[in-house]
Amino acid sequence: MHKQLIGEQLTISKQLLRWTFLVIPVAVASGCMVALFLSLLGWAIEYRFAHTWLLYLLPAAGLLIHFIYQLVGKSSEKGNNLIVEEIHQPATGVPKLMGPIILITTVITHLFGGSAGREGTAVQIGGSLASMFSSWFKLNRLDTQTLLTAGVAAGFGAVFGTPLTGAIFAMEVLAIGRIQYSALLPCLMAAIIGDLTVSAIGVQHAHYHIDVLPNIHHSFSQYFSLDLLLLVKAVIASVAFGLASYLFAELTYGIKNMFLESIKKRWIIPVLGGFIIILLTTVLGRPDYLSLGVQAEYPGAVTISSAFHEGGADSWSWFWKSIYTAITLGSGFKGGEVTPLFYIGATLGNALSQLLDAPVSLFAALGFIAVFAGATNTPLACTLMGVELFGGEFALFYAVACFTAYYFSGHSGIYTSQKIAVSKTADSSTDSLSEIVKQRRNLRKRLFGR
Repeated sequence: MHKQLIGEQLTISKQLLRWTFLVIPVAVASGCMVALFLSLLGWAIEYRFAHTWLLYLLPAAGLLIHFIYQLVGKSSEKGNNLIVEEIHQPATGVPKLMGPIILITTVITHLFGGSAGREGTAVQIGGSLASMFSSWFKLNRLDTQTLLTAGVAAGFGAVFGTPLTGAIFAMEVLAIGRIQYSALLPCLMAAIIGDLTVSAIGVQHAHYHIDVLPNIHHSFSQYFSLDLLLLVKAVIASVAFGLASYLFAELTYGIKNMFLESIKKRWIIPVLGGFIIILLTTVLGRPDYLSLGVQAEYPGAVTISSAFHEGGADSWSWFWKSIYTAITLGSGFKGGEVTPLFYIGATLGNALSQLLDAPVSLFAALGFIAVFAGATNTPLACTLMGVELFGGEFALFYAVACFTAYYFSGHSGIYTSQKIAVSKTADSSTDSLSEIVKQRRNLRKRLFGR
């Protein structure tokens, strides 16, 4: 028994050492690429702020992105879903050009005002680098799947400065209701090293905080330290966060499918999408819903940071950001969905805090992570993100918000390659979100003739 235990520990140590050597180059390379991407992205956004006329070239930018993918990156167009598919079932592999192409096209999208995020770019950078190193190391199928998952963790942890979230997200996003624990150590190492690499290069992340709440004596204070009324309000708000996640996913795929079914010449789609964004901005008379929504283009602009303060968002800011991002991504521009989801959640939390007479910064934080949880079906990762970004004082509220939003978002999500390992309802008979998307599309055709 003693010899068996020693042998087992030696085997574990060898595997850990092996994965350390495999993960380090992937994570460092991912961190360097993400740092370059974040620097270029910051420059592009600031440059557009100084040259607002660039928005009117957004249709031309969309056309350029379309032809870049047609000429050199056609197999990469599936983006994050391709990486998830390769982790589930390795086939042709992740193209080596996916990382550079998504980096360039995302910067183009933001330089001209498209409403998109950045996590998709980081995940694709990490995934493409992991695939490349896997081929160089001549890894078998199982190890390739693990290294791809670690690449996702490295990219996600590096782009947001949340290594623990990145590790859990990479394992949780693959299948609803199941976490791929076999990749735990490689993912954790990759996310930490990726984040440290970005920090070492000197790239800074945005910081958010929850204001200190007043010491309110509630009705049950003599029995519980937890404010049960505030928790009930958080649950009510989280139902809305889950529905907002559902709306965003349906809008994005609905707009994309509408364009694809209605317009035969594909190059027209991004051009039309660009014109719609310009028209919306002109009608609304404000550029608040363009690009990431992190930096303020002018004093008083609605941003993620402003949503943490009373009066820092309008009642419908979350809705307009949903529309802008769905049109941008649905018409073929590149980037990601997560930062816009942060914006949608934080501004919706701001609006709901006014209705529910709740702390603004706390509800903005809950919306920030919960809408993301519902749209990606990763409630555990998003709970940990709350702890990493805002501190652990309200960890119970984070968990309640993320898991409530997760259930109320239904079987929807921004990653259609996600498998359904454990259904949220007993009557689900499909095994992936892509099948649910097809079923809903067929139902719409039968009901509305298209």
